[in-house]
Order: sequence, then structure tokens, then C-alpha cells
Amino acid sequence: MAADEFIMFHRPSLGAAEEGAVLEVLRSGWLTTGPRTEALESRFAAFRGTRHAIATNSCTAALHLALLALGVGRGDEVVTTPITFASTANVIVHCGATPVFCDVQPDTLNMDPQALAAAVTTRTRAIVVVHFAGHPCDMDEIAAIGARHGVPIVEDAAHAIEAEYRGRPVGALGAAAAFSFYATKNITCGEGGMLTSNDAAIAAAARPLALHGISRDAWQRYGEEGYRHWDIVAPGFKYNMSDIQAALLNAQLDRVDDFWRRRRTLVDLYDEALAGERGLLLMSRREYVKPSHHLYVVRVTPDAGLTRDQFMNAVQADGVGVGVHFRAVHLHPYYRETFGFRAGMFPVAEAAGESVVSLPLYPSLTERELERVVDVSTTVLRSV
Repeated sequence: MAADEFIMFHRPSLGAAEEGAVLEVLRSGWLTTGPRTEALESRFAAFRGTRHAIATNSCTAALHLALLALGVGRGDEVVTTPITFASTANVIVHCGATPVFCDVQPDTLNMDPQALAAAVTTRTRAIVVVHFAGHPCDMDEIAAIGARHGVPIVEDAAHAIEAEYRGRPVGALGAAAAFSFYATKNITCGEGGMLTSNDAAIAAAARPLALHGISRDAWQRYGEEGYRHWDIVAPGFKYNMSDIQAALLNAQLDRVDDFWRRRRTLVDLYDEALAGERGLLLMSRREYVKPSHHLYVVRVTPDAGLTRDQFMNAVQADGVGVGVHFRAVHLHPYYRETFGFRAGMFPVAEAAGESVVSLPLYPSLTERELERVVDVSTTVLRSV
């Protein structure tokens, strides 16, 4: 590899199986939601150990449907974490509810159960946990808080498709869960999501909402029994997944375990190479979880002698792509101006938002590329 060749922050792992699956759909003449989407839903429900799975066009859509199915609306509060992508909070607003944030644990950046307990009120209608970087939250403690107040738990599992908590799969740990198949996720179809639940009432409420509020999926309206009329049972959304996307995901799901093993190997190499490096703090992992290793996140500490942004700019200038996951949501202009959030309210999350950096992590990343990422990163730190 040339020394000046840029190492992408992410590259999707797509090959002949995915190409063949999509070509088969194109030749079938049925491109939108249909039998391949239905097959994917069945496979994914079995994969995550849930009774129901509803394929959507994004994780955001799945989260929105979960909250609506739980009856979240005006006058309600939903507690979540500031260390997440903005859509986690945005869907709360879309429901007409008020987002309430609580601080995170400093070592995993997952929701702090003690902070959660203090944030729950009589107006709390749901709690949305985020399994940050694919590391499951402390779900037993969080579930106990929810049960004490009669508040359901929704899992934002965008990062956590393969993750497990105390031997139980993420996606089956609360009332509902939402997964992401965005371009940078562990398996991908470019854009896409999945809602899972063991609650038949949640699935029954969410499924028609995912397709305009129509009582029957489009492909089920045509068949040997003749045309079947449909009804609008609710003012729903255009949240359905297409068969093209589902075909891609069915092929990707065949390789999900191989992808995970490769990322775990790369994480071990990073851990060994960066342990004890001045100016960098590595994330912790609980011994009782199986992380999905979606992101490799480090924190630039005060003794680095430079800011997180200075570190990122220097690393990228030397040919390595990096990311930020995430700046604290409550400090973004909309949330500050609309809800009155301000700096100092969630100090652990705010410090993390100013210091986190995600390094490249994906199955096709080679050992040589990883060594260069490490070399560039440590050279930047040691040159200060």
C-alpha cells in the first residue's frame, strides 16, 4: 500500500453474493416491499430471538414506530442519553413528547442507571437506551428502574446487531428495539432498519404505520385469490423497506458472524497497540457482555497537549479517516434553543463529546492498514 493512500473511515463489505441477490430481485420484476422483505423479517426475528420483526427504511423510522406503538405523545417525557446520533432524540420530538436526557457512564458512555433513576418522573412514558458503539447497556439495572415506574424500555440498537447482554441478545431486552443497516453499519443495504419486539400489540400497532396506515402490504394485494381492497386504518408513514434492500441484507446476514469475528480481531490489535499511549483513553468493556464492536472509540485526554479536533485534523491530513461519535445532543442549537439545555447539565457526556474519536474498523481493514492508523495516531500524539 502506498504511504500516501488514504485509509477510509469505513468501507462496506459487499461481494458476489450481494450482487447476485440484487440481480435476482431486478429480474423478478418485484422491487418494493415483498417476499424477500418478509423472509428477512422472519430471519431477523429468529436471529435476535424475538417474536416479531418489521423491516423499515431506517433505524430512525423503527424508533419512531416503537414510540408511537407505545402511545408516546404530547405531554409525555422520554428519557434517553445525550451520547447518540440526533435521530434518537428527534423521534421523541416527532411524537410530540419532550426529550429528557440523563448522563452516561465515563468508561462505556452508556446510560448511567443512577442518572436515569433521577430523571424519571410521573410524565415519563418511555426510556430509550443506546447501546453505544455496540456495547450493551446495564440492562438489568435499567429494566428494574423501568419496572418500578411502569415505564417500557426501547433499545436503540443501531450499533449492536450482534451484541448480547448476559447471554441474551440485544433486541429482546426491552419492549421494542430498533436496528440500523445504514452504509457504515455492521451489515448494510445502504439505508434500512428493523423494529423488533416480543409484544404482539406493539407489532400490530407498528406494522400498518410503517406503510401509510394501509391494512395490507402491497404485494399481498395481488395473488391467485384476486385483488384485495385495502383500508387506511391510521395516518401512517412511508417507512417500508424494499425487496432490493432486503435481498442485500439477506446476503449480508449470511456473513454476520464472520464480520463480527474479524472486527473482534482488529479490536484486539488496536487494544494491544494503543494500551498505555499518552494522551489516549481506551473504552472499557464489561466481561458479561458480547459487544458488537461497531466502532473503535478512543478519547483524547487533557495530557495529550492538543484538542480532539487538532488530533483529528492532523490524523486525517496524514491519510487516515476518522469520525466523531458523538457530540452531546443536548448542546446542539435546536435542543438548546427549544428546550433550554445548557452546558454543565450532563458533565460526563459533555466531556466525552469533546474528546471522542472513532478510528477505522471494518472487516476489510487489513493488518497493514491498522498498523498505519496506529502509527499515524501515535506519531501525532508524540510530536506535541
